[in-house]
Amino acid sequence: MDPAKKQEIIDDLVTFSMGRDYYLKIGKPWKRGYLLYGPPGTGKSSMIAAMAKLLNYDIYDLELTAVSGNSELKQLLHNTSNKSITVIEDVDCSLDLTNKREKKKEEDKDKDKEDEESNGDSKVTLSGLLSVIDGLWSACSKERIFVFTTNYVEELDPALIRRGRMDKHIEMSYCCFEGFKVFAKIYLDLESHELFDTIRHLIHEVKVSPADVAENLMPKTIERDSQACLQNLIKALEKIKEDE
Repeated sequence: MDPAKKQEIIDDLVTFSMGRDYYLKIGKPWKRGYLLYGPPGTGKSSMIAAMAKLLNYDIYDLELTAVSGNSELKQLLHNTSNKSITVIEDVDCSLDLTNKREKKKEEDKDKDKEDEESNGDSKVTLSGLLSVIDGLWSACSKERIFVFTTNYVEELDPALIRRGRMDKHIEMSYCCFEGFKVFAKIYLDLESHELFDTIRHLIHEVKVSPADVAENLMPKTIERDSQACLQNLIKALEKIKEDE
């Protein structure tokens, strides 16, 4: 991730964790929501792990499709502890949580409402999730974070990701040259190399995920030949450019 963007997120998290008196003063629950969105392999899950490590919070991984209904969801969320991050990954893949409902014709809305009422708590619904989240926020005073991840932010219902629920939207994008340099330092202990300029030009011309960059930089032999690793990445970037 770009260092400036990374620092912005760190500052936001630290400010939140130290905000007890501020939230009490303004009369708002001490909570914050983060939406992480972007293509697969761009580090959304890694970002959550980094957030938890930075703040020393517990992580609850909530799989909505495994929850039987709104009542069970309410019980699960109320059992989470303070100083925790509740994560719903790939929220766009969960039932009844996308903006497809907005695309329905007006005359279908009454039927949808009747179906929902007849189904009762047979499955988690968008309205149920929003109700539980808002109720949890109103009931708790201690620090809690919600994180949603998605590969397709445009598919999500606006009500789910509005400010106040998902306060900070973080785009996890393709790898930039600054991101590559971080990988080179960690994986190869390199801060500069004659091949860096070639990689700089290529990485600006193609869309490559951080996961792909990391894999290509991973040493494949015991000798850990840095030159070979950089050449592997260059070949991968050139292949992507050809395919595009």
